[in-house]
Amino acid sequence: MKRLKESLENAPVIMKGDYPYFIHPLTDGIPEIDPAVLKDAVNEIIRLVDIDSFDKILTVEAMGLPIGVALSMVVDKPMTVIRKRPYGLPGEVEVSQKTGYSSGKLYINSVGPEDTLLLVDDVLSTGGTMVAVVDGIRRIGAKISDIVVIVNKNRNIEEIERKVNMKIKTLVNIEIKDGRVHIID
Repeated sequence: MKRLKESLENAPVIMKGDYPYFIHPLTDGIPEIDPAVLKDAVNEIIRLVDIDSFDKILTVEAMGLPIGVALSMVVDKPMTVIRKRPYGLPGEVEVSQKTGYSSGKLYINSVGPEDTLLLVDDVLSTGGTMVAVVDGIRRIGAKISDIVVIVNKNRNIEEIERKVNMKIKTLVNIEIKDGRVHIID
């Protein structure tokens, strides 16, 4: 976790309107993803969850992809991706999400009521994506064993946990203050 935390502390911060946005390889793909930082994240996820409690990894496009793929390869479980465009496949579920700087639709495919999922995402900020995704999974009837977020930016995570009725496990908690990322332990 040392490399992941150091890389976050050195991440540049830009403003998207009034929203402070940090730029990091695991959340933006910029700069390039250091395999050591990705390994830190995957090893910590494995430490936080019971690998036998789920049969599929579910992540959100786009930056959940490198995390989900690396995790899938290590734990030898399949992964599916919540996409930003529809495919019209049978069972596709549409959810509406609103983040701190955008809104849109997401589409859940390849998830059925028989699935038990590990939901992994890169950042938790406003909770808009997480709440929408969990609602969609529940409409499908699938179970969620755990929710893991690499970077938590929300100082009131308990409110989001109440909305999804689950504990959200985080690898690193941060705040952005004075144009810099600060780790909160």
